Amino acid sequence: MLNIKKLVLTVLFIGSGLAFGQVKMSLEQIFVEIKEKNLGLMAFDSRLQSKDAKVAGAGAWMAPMVGAGTFMTPYPFQGFAGDNNRGAFMLSAEQDIPNPAKIKAKKEYLETQSLTNVYGKSEQFNHYKARARQLYYGLLIDHRKIRYQQENKQIMETMKKLASIRYPFNQGGLNQVFKAEGRVYESENMILMTESGIRSKKIALNALMNRSANMELEIDTTFRVDFVPKADLDTAYFAGTRSDILHMEHDINAMEKNIQQMRQEAKPDFRVRFDHMSNYSAMMPRQFTIMGMLSIPIVPWSSKMYKSEIRSMNFEREAMRNQKAAMVTEMLGMSRSMENDLAVMQQQLANYENKIVPSLQKYLKVSMLSYQENKSDLNTVIDSWEALNMSQMNYLDQLHKFYQMIVEYEKNIER
Repeated sequence: MLNIKKLVLTVLFIGSGLAFGQVKMSLEQIFVEIKEKNLGLMAFDSRLQSKDAKVAGAGAWMAPMVGAGTFMTPYPFQGFAGDNNRGAFMLSAEQDIPNPAKIKAKKEYLETQSLTNVYGKSEQFNHYKARARQLYYGLLIDHRKIRYQQENKQIMETMKKLASIRYPFNQGGLNQVFKAEGRVYESENMILMTESGIRSKKIALNALMNRSANMELEIDTTFRVDFVPKADLDTAYFAGTRSDILHMEHDINAMEKNIQQMRQEAKPDFRVRFDHMSNYSAMMPRQFTIMGMLSIPIVPWSSKMYKSEIRSMNFEREAMRNQKAAMVTEMLGMSRSMENDLAVMQQQLANYENKIVPSLQKYLKVSMLSYQENKSDLNTVIDSWEALNMSQMNYLDQLHKFYQMIVEYEKNIER
């Protein structure tokens, strides 16, 4: 009986610790890896270069037109008067010359399109940071969960051994041995599920960092997740910080540049043409034509097109401004709401940590000591073990929700 008592007391103070030889990655290190190596972010750099290349060609003219053929040549087998009416061979060259004001406006508009990818990259990086936080915090939860599960499994294995020792002395039923054995196997299944979840999260983190799926990855399990509300949170903060809001503001400015470009359509474009003619008749001199032309876009049947486009874009610009203001207001409201919810969740977690779980640990300890002293049966111990197990899992589920809301809060304020 002395050995049994020592075994029970040993189980009551089980602790688990894992030592890893690999270098542990902090969350900030993962952010750096994602920023430098993620293929999705690299794509934005390529698109930026693509837009810059378009800007370089904004001032290009259309290719010249050249032609060669016969000019004012009579059809064969027709009578014509004299050798002077045989026509001529003509060479022709024509060049469109765009209005410089239009070229300038187009270049300015394309430059704004290039910057779109800069804001898009920041927006996508904020999304990847949130995903990395979600996975990292999930791993923290899983490591705590597997520690609880291993401890509870070891407790139940001990209780099974005790029941097996007592059975021959008629101090317990065989059914209690099998019941404890079943709980051990259930614990093993839970550990397998948690280990699978850890592997899946590590694979997802490796993918974000553009690393091999099975590459070793260890996190800092001592990392503490704290909720720190953003001080002086207001609409001005979101307008100057959120990538999607800055992106929308940029789109509004780009729309303004597009309107300016469309207004230049009221200005004329130019064209020059040169024709050279060599008569088939030696009696006739060589001749040429030089002609300058310009478009007249202000005529009513032509101006309708760009005027209607300008009106349409003005309405669209106003809609974007209203949408931006609505998004900023909504983000502020969401952040304030999450701050309130997180404060309540902190209180709930404190109750679990300081009251609920410690009370059930004491309940299990007392039940095990009573069983060791033959004052209660194994069913009572299993009931207290299940109550503690469930409470620990409920606590971790609540902690997981708390962490995920912190992820959403950090994503919302883009910190």
